[in-house]
Amino acid sequence: MRLSSKARLVPVALVTAAALVACTSTGGGGGSAGSEGDGGNAKLTVWSWDGTVELAVPGFEEANPGTTVDVVNVGSSSDLYQSLDNAIQAGTGVPDLVMFEYFAVPYFAIPGKLTDLTTLGAGDLEDDFLPAAWNNVKLGEGVYALPSDYGPAAMFWNSATFAQAGITEAPATWDDYYEAAKKIRALGPDHYIAQDTGDLFFLLSLIWQAGGRPFTVDGTSVKIDFSEPATKKAVDFWQKMLDEDLLNTKVTAWSDDWNRTLNDGSLATQNMGGWLTSTLPERAPDAAGDFRVALMPQWEAGQTVGAENGGSSFGIPEAAQNKQAAYDFLEYFTHGEGLQPRVDAGAFVPSAKVLDDAAFREVPNEYFGGQATGAVLAEASKAAAVGWQYPPFFEWARSIYGDLASPLYTSGQGSLAAVLETWKQRCIAYGNEQGFEVS
Repeated sequence: MRLSSKARLVPVALVTAAALVACTSTGGGGGSAGSEGDGGNAKLTVWSWDGTVELAVPGFEEANPGTTVDVVNVGSSSDLYQSLDNAIQAGTGVPDLVMFEYFAVPYFAIPGKLTDLTTLGAGDLEDDFLPAAWNNVKLGEGVYALPSDYGPAAMFWNSATFAQAGITEAPATWDDYYEAAKKIRALGPDHYIAQDTGDLFFLLSLIWQAGGRPFTVDGTSVKIDFSEPATKKAVDFWQKMLDEDLLNTKVTAWSDDWNRTLNDGSLATQNMGGWLTSTLPERAPDAAGDFRVALMPQWEAGQTVGAENGGSSFGIPEAAQNKQAAYDFLEYFTHGEGLQPRVDAGAFVPSAKVLDDAAFREVPNEYFGGQATGAVLAEASKAAAVGWQYPPFFEWARSIYGDLASPLYTSGQGSLAAVLETWKQRCIAYGNEQGFEVS
């Protein structure tokens, strides 16, 4: 699950890598108020911005008499990370379970702020989750969170607009996408195949799918490289789209103008996470029946390679006092009987058993013209390539990217490659200032 950029207001304050290496848990000073340890009367506090987690609480409490679960929304993801850091440093008020975007797991896991869930039995669950999702929560031999929701990168395309351009099928390759972009652009001055005002997560998913791995992390050692051939291929392609005026660089995602262009069909595709299936109908109700979902276009015909665009997990702080009870609830709503109520409410989960279930794959979606969107998104999820890593200071890194990219999108100054190079140098300097070994 990814939040809109408007929800990411405050980058988390990072401590130095020396402190990361040296620090351990704050001991028993954390835990929720009134905690009674892992006995039969545990009182669990869960920090989450995912409203579907609450739906698993009644069943869990019924199955575990005496245990109560309080799910608290502490704000945006950035707010949550900051609050957790503050609680850990203060040694009080640490919750029992915390939601993390996948890229945030290393920041808390590397210094020992998260419990290694293999000590509680999580290692036995690996085969039940998508490989790419599991990769996101595993560092070395440890597992520091369980995947809870997922954003397989997919293409949402307006079949009516494509038909006006004489195209009846979704672009199968990025070359096809480029040719379609030119035909759609010819429909009128406001028609574009896509918009982009500096979407970092889309660009990274494009690089991810192409085989680029610009971030390499080994403990506190980090390498950043945007010059590798696969990364350069993805960046050069999107630069070509910008150079030839095939992208709308005026309309920002999540804005009223974005809703309008999706509604009237002048914006023909949106490359985002599969979670867009749940929000697109409310943002573009006039386009009901026109949109379809497809896999990301491929770099080579006949391939089926995907990437991620968002997703979240839950971990147990090392300072939590109710670890076993917290893990029991975590397993319940990410893997056990508490999973289905969340799926029924619209959660997109990286569970192999859910994605293989006919009840998920074969249900027609009226908004998408009766298409069985679940089957497409299940395939996109399984196609996500493994091996991707984020640097442990990515929360800070993403907070500065927009300002660096803005001149390119507002006035055509520079290039994507130059933006990434500047971003890399800023990240290297910042990471080394924090005590990491970044090159």
